[in-house]
Amino acid sequence: MHVYRTHNCAQLNEAEVGQKVRLSGWIHRKRDHGGVLFIDLRDHYGITQIVADADSPALPVLESLRAESVVTITGEVKARSAATVNVSLPTGGIEVYAREVAVQSAAEELPMPVAGEQEYPEDIRLKYRFLDLRRETLHANIMTRVAIVADMRERMRAAGFNEFSTPILTASSPEGARDFLVPSRIHAGKFYALPQAPQQYKQLLMVAGFDRYFQIAPCFRDEDPRADRLPGEFYQLDLEMSFVTQEEVWETMEPVIAGTFAAFAGDRKVTPAGSFPRIPHAEAMLKYGSDKPDLRNPLVISDVSKHFEQSGFGLFERIVGSGGVVRVVPAPGTHEKSRKFFDDMNDWARKEGFAGLGYVTRKQGEFGGPIAKNHGEERMAALYAELGLGENDGCFFAAGKEADAARLAGAARIRVGEQLDLIDRERFELAWIIDFPFYEYDEDEKRIDFSHNPFSMPQGELEALETQDPLTIMAYQYDLVCNGYEIASGSIRNHRPETMVKAFEIVGLSKADVEERFGGMYRAFQYGAPPHGGMAAGVDRIVMLLCDAKNLREITLFPMNQRAEDLLMGAPSPAEPRQLRELHLRVVEPPKA
Repeated sequence: MHVYRTHNCAQLNEAEVGQKVRLSGWIHRKRDHGGVLFIDLRDHYGITQIVADADSPALPVLESLRAESVVTITGEVKARSAATVNVSLPTGGIEVYAREVAVQSAAEELPMPVAGEQEYPEDIRLKYRFLDLRRETLHANIMTRVAIVADMRERMRAAGFNEFSTPILTASSPEGARDFLVPSRIHAGKFYALPQAPQQYKQLLMVAGFDRYFQIAPCFRDEDPRADRLPGEFYQLDLEMSFVTQEEVWETMEPVIAGTFAAFAGDRKVTPAGSFPRIPHAEAMLKYGSDKPDLRNPLVISDVSKHFEQSGFGLFERIVGSGGVVRVVPAPGTHEKSRKFFDDMNDWARKEGFAGLGYVTRKQGEFGGPIAKNHGEERMAALYAELGLGENDGCFFAAGKEADAARLAGAARIRVGEQLDLIDRERFELAWIIDFPFYEYDEDEKRIDFSHNPFSMPQGELEALETQDPLTIMAYQYDLVCNGYEIASGSIRNHRPETMVKAFEIVGLSKADVEERFGGMYRAFQYGAPPHGGMAAGVDRIVMLLCDAKNLREITLFPMNQRAEDLLMGAPSPAEPRQLRELHLRVVEPPKA
């Protein structure tokens, strides 16, 4: 008999009744029934019920142990009575009568419970993450993540991709976030950077002739955490293809992404491969107020600016007259809602930092609210007819500069959909957002900058860069969105050196700057670069969606907290003076407040 186990804790059933077996695991729960002790023994695979009665020499040992102690139990498998069968467990038809016990490791009093799924302070959960990971839901999420990554790899290989590993120590990259810098001991005063993405390396692989690349790539960005992005590091399914159009990238990747979602979605519906909607960026911003719309929400935003060019409602007329816009979010079937529902929406908008959210009510065809009163019934009826709204539908108005109105309308669309319970939670709605602007105007810096990936190919290529207003140029860039999250981003790349130089000149960088900052890629493009494109899908976000988790910490092994601290390992931590001397560094403390 094996020294630790003959079976795991999810293996035994009625077929093993009468056998002598050995199990090892953690004491999950103890139940003392007066001379008979019941223990749920847990390992990675599941739970088996152990029974120690008064005749068992194991009883006094097991009684003395705390939960989460590790033990090895030797005993006999017996069938449970019909009344005590636990149909929710694979081992629920049997129990093991303990005859011997070996204590592998006795547990101290726990700082947090493992059995059960009750809420517990995050700082304790992260400090004792090894205990937190024993809990059922988190343990299952991590194993789902493992399976999803394996599934992605299998699908990518089946699609003809080869897995390559790109460097971790590299040069600084223009990905839009702060780099994590690594000081060089050998080269005083110089630094490596951890890769924000393998962008340049994967393009260089295409120049080198490898055709189809992928990897599950670790990426590092020194940016503030949020619910859908962890501080420090994240993982993405990174890929690149040679001699492809963007349509071929979509056609290749839809079966991979849809297939992975379908494999882990359970009973939830998934947009099938070959039918992902392709929504231009401008249309997404108009209809949904977001470039990552949740298409489970049926509400569509409309621009009604022309209805207020001449209006009794002076505020909207002035906004439209000064170049602003008016956007409307329908609120169907709100005739039974009180005035408080609409006022609460307005209060919510103000708390979100907006000036307010206008509204119109309608019950049995009668309009209500200040906007309707001043705009006039005839004009309101024309607006409703154009939008296809009924006699019992309300609506909300966002007015102002186009970007501000779009942002408020997009946020209001989400909130109205939630408040009216319009969102179908049993679907994964996938769509491509395409035709992104190549450039945008940075109001803070008062200059033109790249709006997305600077290595993308502009639509119209060099001619567009030389002849068009930069802010009118579209790019061969695309995002994949699902249920309100961006889960992938990609583009067809700019593989021509003269086009690359011109693209950077428009944002204020010279040819010398391009050669200095991106010398490896610029040189490579001088020696025959194929047309190529690709994308990167966020593994963490995909797993979060499929696990129905609320944030990324619930699907990550050892995450940092919201202050970018690893409470388990104590990182970041001060360096020893000797280490600083070797790296030619000195710590300069920030000025005290």
